[in-house]
Amino acid sequence: MSHDVFVTGVGMIPFTKPGASAPYQEMAADATRRALADAGIGYELVQQAYVGYVYADSTAGQSALYEVGMTGIPVVNVNNNCSTGSTALFLARQAVASGAADCVLALGFEQMSPGALGSVFADKPSPFARFDAATDELVSETGIPLALRYFGGAGLAHMKQYGTQLSTFAKIRAKASRHAANNPVALFRNVVTEDEVLATPVMWPGVMTRLMACPPTCGAAAAIVCSAEFAQRHGLDRSVRIRAQAMTTDRPITFEARDMREVVGFSMAREAARQVYEAAGIGPQDVDVVELHDCFAHNELISYEALGLCPVGGAEKFVVDGDNTYGGKFVTNPSGGLLSKGHPLGATGLAQCTELVQQLRGTADKRQVEGARLALQHNLGLGGACVVTLYERV
Repeated sequence: MSHDVFVTGVGMIPFTKPGASAPYQEMAADATRRALADAGIGYELVQQAYVGYVYADSTAGQSALYEVGMTGIPVVNVNNNCSTGSTALFLARQAVASGAADCVLALGFEQMSPGALGSVFADKPSPFARFDAATDELVSETGIPLALRYFGGAGLAHMKQYGTQLSTFAKIRAKASRHAANNPVALFRNVVTEDEVLATPVMWPGVMTRLMACPPTCGAAAAIVCSAEFAQRHGLDRSVRIRAQAMTTDRPITFEARDMREVVGFSMAREAARQVYEAAGIGPQDVDVVELHDCFAHNELISYEALGLCPVGGAEKFVVDGDNTYGGKFVTNPSGGLLSKGHPLGATGLAQCTELVQQLRGTADKRQVEGARLALQHNLGLGGACVVTLYERV
């Protein structure tokens, strides 16, 4: 028997540029305290914790939580690249749904370094070896950082197949800036136009300008999930329920398709979304608001198709018609997304969760999506994992 799981508390700290943040323990403890305060409980009621991060040593999760309390509970450290935060949430939800625990913390943080992501363990085989080999085969540009080759290559594949314009990616970035202008915790809140995005330094001629890529940032976010019985017993908020959730990893198509969109997880995302829609008994058209993984404007575009928000090949029309923003079919990334908040790897999935819980509670202020009842979250990490979560206003 699976128990209903409610998100009863969320909290995040404003993200900052690398070098400008507090140490990770302080950021993580701050986000945890905010989530506990939002839930209205003390740390002593938390029975388990799943703590996600990518760039810190083992047991950094304990180190962070010991700042909040040393209650002897199980603390599990989670590392799943860019999907780390929602992997922690997946495990926390599973613990409550299974009846193993009644109240669980999911926490994610990252203290990043400036510049492009690099390998820390240079003396060991890279988990990206197959992804890099596929990218070398499919993308001839070698003088640019790998992340740009991955996601820019995926965008370029879409451009080649469907005639998608560079301006469409600029429109996505401009939309992100308009949404972020209303988000007090977004790092970049200045509104930019499509033309201004196109005028920023060229990272890859004809494929990407600087503003189409999200920056590395530092930050932390957390969520408290609990059972209905626990919420009732302690008088906690039960307005937001996790209706369905799925986590997928790569299948042979990632490499066999010889398509950069597959290398960056298109089918992985599509399958996770399919499982969620099926479990919830709904279709994508029923969703009101979406936080999706826009590490690059290019990934936002292909994610529209993977999540079924528009037909495959229809993403450019979807953007041009304004169906990705207020007044259209789906408000995507009302927070401003990774493009505006930045991307502290371990925290991103839980920052998305925080935004969607606020949307469903009706507390998102100027970002509020009118009458939001169903919210979809998509968080993807190369190498690979994708977590898709459907939240429901009860």
